[in-house]
Amino acid sequence: MNKADSERLESAMEQMGLISTPSPTNADIVVLNSCVVRQSAEDKVVGMLESLKGGKNSNPDKIIALMGCMVGPNTTSLEKRFPHVDVMMPPQQYDPLIELIGDRMDIDTEGCIGPLTANPTVAAYVPIIHGCDKFCSFCIIPYRRGREVSRTINDIVRETKLLADRGVKEITLLGQNVDSYGHDLPENIDLGDLLYAVNEIDSIERIRFLTSHPNDMSDHIIDAVANLDKVCENINLPFQAGDDEVLSRMRRGYSNSHYRKLIEKIRSQIPNVSLNTDLIVGFCGETDLQFERTLEMLREVRFDKVHAAAYSNRDGTIASRKMEDDVSLEDKKSRLKAVQELQTDIQTEINRKLYDQTMQVLVEGIKRGKAHGRNRNDKLVYVEGGEDSIGEVVNARIHKTSPWSLTGLKESVA
Repeated sequence: MNKADSERLESAMEQMGLISTPSPTNADIVVLNSCVVRQSAEDKVVGMLESLKGGKNSNPDKIIALMGCMVGPNTTSLEKRFPHVDVMMPPQQYDPLIELIGDRMDIDTEGCIGPLTANPTVAAYVPIIHGCDKFCSFCIIPYRRGREVSRTINDIVRETKLLADRGVKEITLLGQNVDSYGHDLPENIDLGDLLYAVNEIDSIERIRFLTSHPNDMSDHIIDAVANLDKVCENINLPFQAGDDEVLSRMRRGYSNSHYRKLIEKIRSQIPNVSLNTDLIVGFCGETDLQFERTLEMLREVRFDKVHAAAYSNRDGTIASRKMEDDVSLEDKKSRLKAVQELQTDIQTEINRKLYDQTMQVLVEGIKRGKAHGRNRNDKLVYVEGGEDSIGEVVNARIHKTSPWSLTGLKESVA
């Protein structure tokens, strides 16, 4: 979601005549888009803000802007802490910076922020719902991004058509809880209805969506993934913890059993689906035995990809107010390492079975001299001989596998 926000702001500034530069030292405008899901992310932003202070002192006309989840409804404390920052913008609220730039450049900024239009790539993100109503006890997002607000299907289709006209082949529909899409709209619609609508758009070849919540993964959504030719067979479905007591303290609203039954349903209806997940180790009160149930979940479900993190206390969350962060840092690191080692073995075995298979890869760019892209199951694939195929779907025969990527030889355009 932050990447999508950054792309929209960059698109607006390019429409105003500005050009991006990789160096914050040489830039006239520096924008930091912040994440506060974990302490390490917030620390990174703070460090960068501190490093920009000298440049602002030597060039007072330099504009420094802070946006994203670090910026809450009350910015007083941030303004006192970082007086050299010119603009503070909560998520999706770009106008203060756009208006400041417009005043400096003496130009009309009407209509600059809108669908992503400048320099689109092969694949693009399309936010469809902002905010979250779940209020998991560990999560700060609802307090920073607000309650759920869905865009209309017509609005999303219109933006996607614009992207398709500019060469985008793949879109990822985004939301903090993407499966909640439409629940706040007056029509009786959900993500499944949106998938059917976007599937009809010419030139769009692939559709993905992130991130799901087990409680909102409806039969209609599963049917859409199973039946629509452009919707990729890949679902990110966080389970967060394998133990029911921990899930209850997290306020996730489902049990281990409920989650496993949902996985069984998805795999029965979409036999070739790949499954990604998110999990947290070391949440408040988690015992060794409770953590072992998380490892059991990994061993038995066998996810294609796992995003794991050690629990980080965030001020303002339910957990910070009502629970004790009582799992030691040493135990958190040990548990995280155990997850990573187990998942590396699982991904090695899963990807090894893809050896000598031919798969369709949408080539997105060049990295380290090789073309790269993803197959429908969200596997990173390096394509030898595909350097002239950016934007095309090619057939690649896999001759090398690893836990993290595949390498294949281009055979033909799919």
